[in-house]
Amino acid sequence: MSTAPALDPAHTALLVMDFQPAILAALPESGDREDLLGRVEGAIADIRAKGGTIAYVRVGFTEADWDAIPAVNKSFGPLAQHRVMHHEDPATAIHERLAPQDGDIIVRKTRYGGMSTTDLDQQLRERGITTLVVSGVSTSGAVLSTVIDAADRDYQLYVLSDGVADPDTEVHSVLLHQVLPSRAHVVDTAELHALLRAV
Repeated sequence: MSTAPALDPAHTALLVMDFQPAILAALPESGDREDLLGRVEGAIADIRAKGGTIAYVRVGFTEADWDAIPAVNKSFGPLAQHRVMHHEDPATAIHERLAPQDGDIIVRKTRYGGMSTTDLDQQLRERGITTLVVSGVSTSGAVLSTVIDAADRDYQLYVLSDGVADPDTEVHSVLLHQVLPSRAHVVDTAELHALLRAV
C-alpha cells in the first residue's frame, strides 16, 4: 500500500491532460488506450464522488498561435509549420469517454505544460486547490512539464502511474520510477481510491 498521505478532496484537483484523439493515436496499442481511458474514467468518478475538482487540459492552436511559434521550437515549430492540431479540429477535442461536466475547469494550451500558457494555476488557486493528481498523455511531455512546473509552485503532487502513458515505453518507465518520484507521490488508481476514502 502507498505511503502517500490521504487526500482532502475539497483542496484536490485531478488534472486530465491531452486525452485527445490526435494524441491518444500516438500510443502503441488501441487496447491499451481503451484500458487507459477506463482507468482515468474511474479516477474522474472517484474524485467527483468525493467533491473534488476535475481540470481538463487540451492542446489546440489558433492561426495566431501558429504564427507566434518560432521555427526554432523543436517540438512545436513543425506543428505550426504544417498547421496541425487546430483547436476546432475534432481530433483535438477531449475524448468523449472523459467528457467534462458543468463546473469543471477546462483550459487550452499551446505548449507541453498545463500551466505555462494557460490560466490553470489561477483558476486552481481561486478554488483553494493545493493538491494535484496528474493523469495525461504523454509522460515525457505534458505530464513531466506540468509536474516540474507545479512542484515549483508548491502544489502537493500525485501522479497516477496507470493514468499516464507515453509512446516510448522505456522513457515512460524511467520517468515514473526515477524522475517523477522526486517531485510527486506516484500512486495507481486503486491507491487513489483508498487515499480518498482515508480522509
